[in-house]
Amino acid sequence: MFVLQNLSAIAVMALAAIATNLPHPSTKSIKNNHPLIYYHGRWDASPGTWWTGSGFKLNVKNLKSLSLDLGEHTTSPSAAVGVSVGGSDFFTVNASTGITAIPLPNSVANLHSKSSTIVRINVEGWQNNRINLENIILNSDAALLPYEPSKIAFQFIGDSLSAGQFLPQGVDQAWPFLVGEIFKAEHRINAQPGAALTVSPMIFMSIIAFTPDFLTIQDILSYGNVHGVSFQFFRTEDTGFFSTTDHNYTTPWNFSREQPKNTHIVIHIGANDASQGISNDQFVQVYTDFIAKLRVLNPKQPIFIFTPWGWPNADGSINYYYDGQYQKIVDARKALGDKNIFLVDTTGWVTYADVFPDNQHPNVGGHIVIANKFISFLENWGLSPK
Repeated sequence: MFVLQNLSAIAVMALAAIATNLPHPSTKSIKNNHPLIYYHGRWDASPGTWWTGSGFKLNVKNLKSLSLDLGEHTTSPSAAVGVSVGGSDFFTVNASTGITAIPLPNSVANLHSKSSTIVRINVEGWQNNRINLENIILNSDAALLPYEPSKIAFQFIGDSLSAGQFLPQGVDQAWPFLVGEIFKAEHRINAQPGAALTVSPMIFMSIIAFTPDFLTIQDILSYGNVHGVSFQFFRTEDTGFFSTTDHNYTTPWNFSREQPKNTHIVIHIGANDASQGISNDQFVQVYTDFIAKLRVLNPKQPIFIFTPWGWPNADGSINYYYDGQYQKIVDARKALGDKNIFLVDTTGWVTYADVFPDNQHPNVGGHIVIANKFISFLENWGLSPK
């Protein structure tokens, strides 16, 4: 079995410390609409990022210098951006409106001029995570090459337990991202802390009709999130749109922009529904309806439904929610003939040692534990890391 190891903060800091951004006599700007920029996640028309983990990838020949030219919709004073260059571990760069230089490791700067380098950039945070890309600035003798995406593409859907909330490097240290890395997959992570899955029946009708007018619909409010994930997932923007003065509306997401198409869908959600008093029957109905909508877009892809690993306590006890209800959800789909939906029983996966004591969310080590257990599950199911 592939086992993830904890990347220490010291190692990350050391990488940043030794990284250099070598001067170059001239540079050139690559516009944000260049066809060889591989965008992933959710971007609006500006283009600007929404949802944690959204970003882009580049394949650059003869890379010697790299900067981002970011527009006015970038989070102020900065957005934490995760960067991997030439297969390096991800490190954090605080990107601001204007020009932000990206440090390059010495190993990349010293490559032969005929060599190409994969650059991966994403927003780490579950909030304050907007970058408004205008240009990418490279050394003048660099050249963009096509980026070849993986044939495996994970879609993760969830809440704070999947978004990397409270982690030093945000989503880049969260279990969904770690799982995607082991399988060398593309990953889309639509996870919003505090958000329930539940929305009102009226808003479901809005989704079905694909109508944008939902502002007068009564919806569940959960920890500042004005809409449930079963609505927001179908929008470009995450639930933070509500408090963003330059973009306080949502737009339908065009799923045809996602290339390659999803190959595996993973859902871990329900903690905030339980906190908001959503009954077992309500939750099962909302979840079942949500999967039906996902099936319209993903008719045959395997869907993995996580049970809760619960809230571990110092005395060794664990508080669970919706006990037995996730099995009902899976059974209901199977009764309709859906043979590609699977229950992932996470009971006992997470202990008190794996969480932050003050909020019971998985810590860095806890996310590694979860990732390894799901990797083992997927290996037994039939998906092998490359």
